Amino acid sequence: MAPHQLPAGTALVGGAVRDGLLGRLTAQPDLDLVVPVNAIDLARRLGRQLGGSCVVLDQERSIARLVLQGWTIDLARCAGEDLTADLGRRDFTCNAIALPLDGALPGGSGAVDPRLIDPCGGLQDLAAHRLVAISEANLLDDPLRLLRGVRLACELAFSIAPATWELIRRHRQRITAVAGERVLAELERLAAAPEGHRGLGLALEAGLLQPWGGADGSGPRLEPLGPGRPQACGLTPPEAAWALPLARLAAVLDGPTLERLRASRRLQQRCQRLRHWHERLQRSAAPQGEPCLEALGEADRLQMHRQLEEDLPALLMPLDPAAARAALVRWRNPADRLFHPRPPLDGRRLQQLLAIPPGPRLGQLIDHLTAERAFGRLGGTAATDTAELNDPLAVEEAVTAARLWLNRRGPGASPDPRRD
Repeated sequence: MAPHQLPAGTALVGGAVRDGLLGRLTAQPDLDLVVPVNAIDLARRLGRQLGGSCVVLDQERSIARLVLQGWTIDLARCAGEDLTADLGRRDFTCNAIALPLDGALPGGSGAVDPRLIDPCGGLQDLAAHRLVAISEANLLDDPLRLLRGVRLACELAFSIAPATWELIRRHRQRITAVAGERVLAELERLAAAPEGHRGLGLALEAGLLQPWGGADGSGPRLEPLGPGRPQACGLTPPEAAWALPLARLAAVLDGPTLERLRASRRLQQRCQRLRHWHERLQRSAAPQGEPCLEALGEADRLQMHRQLEEDLPALLMPLDPAAARAALVRWRNPADRLFHPRPPLDGRRLQQLLAIPPGPRLGQLIDHLTAERAFGRLGGTAATDTAELNDPLAVEEAVTAARLWLNRRGPGASPDPRRD
């Protein structure tokens, strides 16, 4: 898409301009355009002409998204009398700088002369690495901007101007007027930032998480979750990309808080389980000692590996790095029977071989055999799970262990609740 395909008066605004001036523009950034015409009609026309697709974002304010060959371009009709008035309605000065696309005119020497429009002093604040709110009214126009300011300061490594910080703190309760999904999206971006542990701590300090249920005492949990921690603990970059943000979110948000933020059920469970086992490890640590997996009893250890089979790296990062690296070696081995616990025989096979009906007793038996196998007391000769299932001796060993357990329990034993 060339500038001449856009109407006169179109300008590039927002994050792309800011990041370009800071030298941190990505290869394919999201673009925000302000246009002097109906943005929805324009996006639809460009989509037809260029083979892209149009998504209406806000019918009333005439905002649409054009997806074109992997690019995301948001178009919005100019708000106010002109571009200067539009910029004056934005959140922070660093986001209120515009590059008119018909203003990049060749000079006499053949060089291009881009003319930036900066009515709010954003260039000066960019140079000072300072985040400044344009006005109190602008922040309150969309209270999510209170949290977005913390996230931007964290991502850009900016300081927050004292007057802006005071506004964020003063109006912290207004964050509850924002849809939980939008708040969670900001928190997930904040947790994924390199210095996200400091950003989440700043959000707590500002009081932005407490109205949703975020805990004031989460600071110590965040301290070890800096950008260098995954490498120190032996995580690969792909592992760190999901485990570090997850560990940070779990440090400040429990399951009920995430439910209020309309998080998925899966994310609620993942964070709640990480919090539970973090606290359990802390309680099991010896006086003056470091928390470690080995301090848990067998039943707790097995339950932990069952519940955190996919997410264990997120639990390991606050631990001693050497212990975390050793645990990761075992976690990466899918045949490790403790870190990836499985029963030697599944429920259907046990029913066939032992004539035991389905029910709580069968579930308890499976739990028992899983524990025996996980801690090396059963099935220690087979090289793989498949070989174990097809090895008559391994099957006979598992059946013998099952019969011994059933005989000890007796037919009338009261069931115990399953621990997973």
